[in-house]
Amino acid sequence: MSKPNTAVVILLGPPGAGKGTQARMLEEGHGLVQLSTGDLLRGAVAKGTAAGLAAKAVMEAGGLVSDEIVLAVLKERMADPDLGQGVVLDGFPRNIAQAEALDALLAGMGQRVTAVVSLEVDDAAMVDRVAGRYTCAACGEGYHDHFKQPAVAGTCDKCGGTEFKRRSDDKAETVRARLDAYHAQTAPLIAYYEARGVLDRVDAMGSIEEIRTALARVLGSVAA
Repeated sequence: MSKPNTAVVILLGPPGAGKGTQARMLEEGHGLVQLSTGDLLRGAVAKGTAAGLAAKAVMEAGGLVSDEIVLAVLKERMADPDLGQGVVLDGFPRNIAQAEALDALLAGMGQRVTAVVSLEVDDAAMVDRVAGRYTCAACGEGYHDHFKQPAVAGTCDKCGGTEFKRRSDDKAETVRARLDAYHAQTAPLIAYYEARGVLDRVDAMGSIEEIRTALARVLGSVAA
């Protein structure tokens, strides 16, 4: 991440908005590398980096990994040579404090946030959408009971896996609580990035392909 024109894209949106799915599509279609907090932490722990060891100690003790450790892990990962085209951050930052810390981290690397996309949704519809989703146990490809089923029933389109799993917290009452938490903690980021002139809004209630097309337009305008 040493090149000053490397893209740093952030996806914002509540649970079920499709951040993970769209991040993978941006990775495949635009050469961006998807970085989710969970994957970053697991990767750093597996590599045994300094930040990874710090994260491992906290997780093994049953604690929550601090913002400082997450940012240290992110900094380590962003120094890797495979991020030449840029990154799409999925699930980070989650609040204003994290956004400010991210800005400081990027500034220290000669970088800045290139684009922030807010995936706009209807809360009631989100409860129905999230309750029906599941993923391939092997590769993590996302599916849904109604919106996106495998082309061949019981077989993952991406890797051919035949085992699928559902998150235990994808229940209606849990989803409502997560939506409330999103609006209280993460939604203020919309105003934060809007004030910095890097925010675009995309209607996330359409089809996966419609959202993908809208995101492509946003990235195209940023690159132009």
